[in-house]
Amino acid sequence: MRTMWRTMAAGLGLALIAGGLVAAGPATAASTLTNAGFEANGGTQTPSGWSEYSATGQQSASYTEAGGRTGSYRLSHWAAGAYQVETYQHLDGLVNGSYTARAWVRSGGGQVAAYLALRNCGGAEQRTNLPITGTWTQISVTTTVTGGQCTVSIVSNARAGTWINVDDVEFVANGGTTPPPAPTGFIRGADVSTLKKSEDRGGVYRDSAGNQRDALQLLQQNGVNYGRLKVWVNPADGYNNRARVLTMASRIKGQGMRLLVDFHYSDTWADPGKQYKPAAWNGYTFTHLRDAVYNHTYDVLNALRAQGTPADMVQVGNEINDGMLWPDGRSNNFANLAQLLTAGSNAVKAVNSATPVMLHLAEGGNNTQHRWWFDQATSRGVPFDVIGLSHYLYWHGSIGSLQSNMNDLASRYGKPIVVVETAYGFTLNQDDSEPNIFNSSLQQAGGYPATPQGQADALRAVFNAVKAVPNGRGLGVFYWEPTWTAVTGNGWDPDNPSSGNGWENQALFDYNDRALPALSVFSTV
Repeated sequence: MRTMWRTMAAGLGLALIAGGLVAAGPATAASTLTNAGFEANGGTQTPSGWSEYSATGQQSASYTEAGGRTGSYRLSHWAAGAYQVETYQHLDGLVNGSYTARAWVRSGGGQVAAYLALRNCGGAEQRTNLPITGTWTQISVTTTVTGGQCTVSIVSNARAGTWINVDDVEFVANGGTTPPPAPTGFIRGADVSTLKKSEDRGGVYRDSAGNQRDALQLLQQNGVNYGRLKVWVNPADGYNNRARVLTMASRIKGQGMRLLVDFHYSDTWADPGKQYKPAAWNGYTFTHLRDAVYNHTYDVLNALRAQGTPADMVQVGNEINDGMLWPDGRSNNFANLAQLLTAGSNAVKAVNSATPVMLHLAEGGNNTQHRWWFDQATSRGVPFDVIGLSHYLYWHGSIGSLQSNMNDLASRYGKPIVVVETAYGFTLNQDDSEPNIFNSSLQQAGGYPATPQGQADALRAVFNAVKAVPNGRGLGVFYWEPTWTAVTGNGWDPDNPSSGNGWENQALFDYNDRALPALSVFSTV
């Protein structure tokens, strides 16, 4: 019974079950765990070097048994009835600084809470939930030690028959590094996902005087402090995949800008009208699909961390009003959607527990829909830190409707708000044969003239609305694709190299490649 695999569909909570625990246990050499692989004295009730605690007297729910990720044994938490148990190891003699604990885990889900925690380290407890996955998956949690000691804890508050497995735990100093901070200061962001392809196809960018410049440098010098990159799984054109995101992340960080990573969980565009599965994921069972979300998210973010360009904020899904990974994760099956979102969020926190997670919806003025959606997400315990909205004035309503919705969402859910996509046209003319999305009828709906100054005024209005969200919860604005100019070969369809660009009249560079007045808005709001 203890080794039988089960799949339970339930979110993990955050209850602390050992609130009265006073850290105690064997002192060890600085940052070195004893019996990190649970091999010493394997197959026994209490693994050597570790201690057990249960507020309900259920220490027997923690034990070692055969079947490790490496070696012969692993740690397991399981009991036939509901149980609460913690397996922990206290470390003394640590040099103060940043430390990360990592562990390889599996879980069938269904617990009230199951997590890896660092506590008694001198500051607030830090924790990462265990993902629901039948394959060994690495998670991590980071803290700052200020008193020379820290306790590594593996915690379960579990329903009857639910289980976790843990193996190969480590606790290491971070070499003076610290985790990415939560966003501080007002975000003046730009989505530059098409920039690399544009440059590779001959696109150039000039300042307002006509001097050719590096586009990212020009954005940064005009006040842009955050870059956004979308991630597709296996796109036909080879752009916006893991490798290209790593390349662009290095450039963004090289300009001193922060990085928002936007997971689409698709090989192509994902938005409220289409959320196509990656081709490689078609035919997956739901459990396999959920694991794929976790593993893909972890893989990209861990690679960014490894190359020294960690994400500063992460979107789990793109414009997911009607869910993602259709049909499994549509919003009419929010229980499924919640599991997919939780898997993605857990993967973000496994790479770095301090990285903020954003959930992103379109239609920034649609308060009725957004209340319903976030009520569904919060009632199912989906973990997130930031609310992201798309608001294009010509599609999604007035500045007033955006302001009203942001104010309500920030108050109702206690989360900061980012307008993560907005744009406006500077002309109604075309620069290629592809019909432009922003046309005369949309100009009328948007309320600003399709002129360079009209574009700048529309962008400034969105910035001002976000800044007006009460209690400082208006976190910032991202302009969508300011560098997507009309360059042959850099069209909208990754499957069709001859497709055109319907967005060039909303770029922040005119048809002579010169920066438009709207670019100066970033440095003046």
